[in-house]
Amino acid sequence: MQVVQRVVRVAGLRHLGVALLILALLMAACAPAVPAPAGEGAAGAAETPAEAPVEAPAAGEDEVFTYWGGLIFSETANQMLVDRINQWGAERGIKTDVVMINQNETVQRVSAAIEAGTLPDALDVGRGFMLLLTGSDQLEPLDDLYAEIDTQVGGFLPLAAEAASPDRYGGHIYGIPMSLGGNVIFRRADLLEPAGFTEAPQTWEELGEMARAINNPPELYGMGFALSNVGDGNLTTVMLQSWGGRIADDEGKTCTIDSPGTRAFLEWITTAYADGLFPPDAITWDGAGDNVAYQSGTAGFIANPGSVYLYMVDNDPELADSTKYSALPAGPAMRLAPADVSVMRVIPKTSKHQEMAMDLFKYLAEEEFMEEYYANAIYGPSANAYLDAPIFSESEVHKELLDLAQNGTFGAYPDVDNAAFAEYQTNFLTPRMIQRIVIDGISIDEAIAETQEACQTIYDKHSAE
Repeated sequence: MQVVQRVVRVAGLRHLGVALLILALLMAACAPAVPAPAGEGAAGAAETPAEAPVEAPAAGEDEVFTYWGGLIFSETANQMLVDRINQWGAERGIKTDVVMINQNETVQRVSAAIEAGTLPDALDVGRGFMLLLTGSDQLEPLDDLYAEIDTQVGGFLPLAAEAASPDRYGGHIYGIPMSLGGNVIFRRADLLEPAGFTEAPQTWEELGEMARAINNPPELYGMGFALSNVGDGNLTTVMLQSWGGRIADDEGKTCTIDSPGTRAFLEWITTAYADGLFPPDAITWDGAGDNVAYQSGTAGFIANPGSVYLYMVDNDPELADSTKYSALPAGPAMRLAPADVSVMRVIPKTSKHQEMAMDLFKYLAEEEFMEEYYANAIYGPSANAYLDAPIFSESEVHKELLDLAQNGTFGAYPDVDNAAFAEYQTNFLTPRMIQRIVIDGISIDEAIAETQEACQTIYDKHSAE
């Protein structure tokens, strides 16, 4: 049986999440690709299902089933997905064409394919992009398939179920949530413990004290958090919210940037920058800036979903042994640990092989494969059947990803998870507000006023739609 395989190798990127996907669509711009890391991971061998394969509708002799997957920062996991889909095709007697795409280019590729009428038969997308695709009536409802897979995997976790909820998409389910993602704090325990800090920071202020204790620029900066206009920089919005600041009110219509919580947060973070706790170029980093800072040994703390862990295991075991992990700390108002579905599997309405795609989704959801996949990826589990995968008890960073999948806060909470909030994030207004203070030297009050105005313009636009 002929198997067609095309893998677009633009790897070495992190899961940039929903914000960058929406940015590309809303602003008709695509983020630059990140170069692939040196070397290739060994291809993970897909397991043969224990049960006899289910018959899938046969394709015509010359027809090919096409699938677009999203590249992550794990060559092994990327190859595992390719191999698994090709294995499914071989077992079903179906020709397959698997294309792995830089996730920074997903929106551009899909938008062009919509115009040309060349969408694949199935693909992986982020939750925010799925929302936009459902709004333009591009996706096939998957209510019955979701219910079937939900039973197969012992029930999706509440956060995954919330992300797929028909209440968010006009009354139907359009995607199968396969992996959950979010940030974990990485810390240099080998430096912190001799300084008297043996436990994980419980608050951002405590993290700041720990960072100050080991700060030794230019050899090492205590804080390695991005303050630039990239997806990683939007961690600052989470910080702002944990201080009690809000982007908008409970109706999701009126911006509330100008608040005591926002002001207190800005005083804390701009003081830390002025005191040299951040690398000076943290305000201009690209999406890999924080990764590189930690991997090179010049940052004491970063927030990362797991790609740095995978790098260290393969390339710097000593640094891996020196690193410990924990959840995002609390601010004065609350503790937030944002988590969301990183991979939604969807089927375009234009797909000629919808029943095949549904069969493939069930095949990809099989427990044995997903357990091996998680062991090589940077995700937390999406369903109860995957909770006991060995990696979630063996790997310290995967333990934190498991906790995040089970106990994380969903989406924009405490803000309303709507298109206006997404556009606020895709315009990177929180890190821009910080930049105006630390680069341009304007006052905190002036920066807040500017951001309040820009934010309200966005919310007014969406209220009028």
